[in-house]
Amino acid sequence: MAVNAKLERDARAGMRPAIMKRARFFAESIAEICARSLVAPGRPLRWAVVANATAGGFALSRRWEARRAALAECATLARQNPAREDCRPAATAARLGAAPELASRGLVATERAGSGSVIAAALAAEASAALESAAGDATPFFLVIVAGGDGTSLEVLSVLFHAPESLRANMAILRLPMGTGNDGADSPDLASTLGLLIRPSRVELAPALRLLTAPGGSLARKGPFLAFNILSVGLDAFVTHMTNKMKKKSPGDFYKLWVDIAALLYDRLYTVGFLDVRALDERGNEALSFREKLLLIAVGASGRRTYGSRKKILPDDRNVCALRQMPLLRKLALKGPLAKGLHADQPEVRMFGAHRVEISGEHPILAQTDGETVLLRREDFPAAIELTEPTIPVLRLAE
Repeated sequence: MAVNAKLERDARAGMRPAIMKRARFFAESIAEICARSLVAPGRPLRWAVVANATAGGFALSRRWEARRAALAECATLARQNPAREDCRPAATAARLGAAPELASRGLVATERAGSGSVIAAALAAEASAALESAAGDATPFFLVIVAGGDGTSLEVLSVLFHAPESLRANMAILRLPMGTGNDGADSPDLASTLGLLIRPSRVELAPALRLLTAPGGSLARKGPFLAFNILSVGLDAFVTHMTNKMKKKSPGDFYKLWVDIAALLYDRLYTVGFLDVRALDERGNEALSFREKLLLIAVGASGRRTYGSRKKILPDDRNVCALRQMPLLRKLALKGPLAKGLHADQPEVRMFGAHRVEISGEHPILAQTDGETVLLRREDFPAAIELTEPTIPVLRLAE
């Protein structure tokens, strides 16, 4: 009878028994690490984990075993730190968590698309109320841990991006690599990311990316669109679009498959026309402008970023990569260098730094914002991809 009741609770949480077992171990390990964390020393600490248990790090057995080992190692290292007296899960976890054994350890599992946004809004409301009622050293510090793929991270960060500055000043966000691609995680290595909790750290504000479209266009009422890693248009957005379609049917890393297929299909489905590109620096001065037929243009929140399951599209400090149209055989030849970050000096590649990139074109083109796609139509131009002010509070190792 007890076993049946437990299975019913797991079913209500939307997880298979094997996934629930992994989620429990994950929640227990994170709770132990947070209870001995060095984040915001001297202040009450409240944490919550927003987890997508269908993400690759949970659902794919081989990936889970690597994550499990990293969690166990970091929990062991955390025991070297003293236990914190005023440290507990955020109340939102208990209120929204479908599985009590997870919620009691601060983990809230997402149930569908948009769940991350709902959970983040509830956490923001709890943090706001706590800050209003507390004062001085008793003011709690909120730690929001995102454990999922780039989609979960995008949902949570989009909500917190719009939170009041006073709230974000008492909060930090940690993005764990528990998805398939993990390009938006704080590190591709789980142990290194968790190290930010158990070693001395500081909070640093990071910028986001914003896609703006023409006021009278088809996307005017839906935007602006945010990204926190890379925002891009063209071939890679098509690959992301098709990958997302396949992920809805079966978990797995389909990006590599669609990179190959897109080289054959993209030109047939979308017209690769001329794009007028204008790059501006932080002061609004024009850095360069050009008009070319482009397969893609990718803009990062900084340089040295990856996308599409760790493809090194921005291999150095420059945060923009534009890729010219080219014959099929040349596309296939460049696939390897692009994945390894060895493409910067290729003749079809234009790398540069910019604070804002303005684009105009005559033909529809897909854009992707950290793995979510929208279609830019002719009436949506001119469009712009720009860096925001530093807004997102992230953890960095103390110097």
